[in-house]
Amino acid sequence: MPRKIPWWAGGILMSLLFFFTFSEWGAGRPIGASTGMAYLSEVLFGLDADAHEYTALIETSGAWEGVMLIGVFFGGLFMSLFVTKTFHISTIPTLWKTRKNSSVPSRMVWSFIAGFLLVYGARLAGGCNAGHILSGGSQTAVSGMIFTVVALGTGMITGRFFYKRKKSCA
Repeated sequence: MPRKIPWWAGGILMSLLFFFTFSEWGAGRPIGASTGMAYLSEVLFGLDADAHEYTALIETSGAWEGVMLIGVFFGGLFMSLFVTKTFHISTIPTLWKTRKNSSVPSRMVWSFIAGFLLVYGARLAGGCNAGHILSGGSQTAVSGMIFTVVALGTGMITGRFFYKRKKSCA
């Protein structure tokens, strides 16, 4: 199996996978991560749907998304271990180390703040970021497209300012 495939072939394959899995013409199942995480937490802590209103509300969609999240984890692990052979554990990405610092606590605090803001903003819009971008985009929902443009645009602008190059001393 090749270690890399052309970007256009990957795009076509991902589009077909999305079409048959998530679109209304395919399996008709929305994709999202936050509901799946909530569902897995409820299973882990044994919350009963009769006693907890939210558990009953997400029982069907959360189960689907929980299975999807487990599949994503093991699929990614399989690909990095056996196909691309690029698996490694890293607490600080190279770009962070080059442009910011080598402090693990600093990286964790900034990751938490950024993740919290992204999820909070997506929940204010009525969903999670994966649901808006992936599911909303594949179903051509206007809200998903607006969220995608805003999330990618603010991500690029924020990244540009946050990761600006250090001034050299030479």
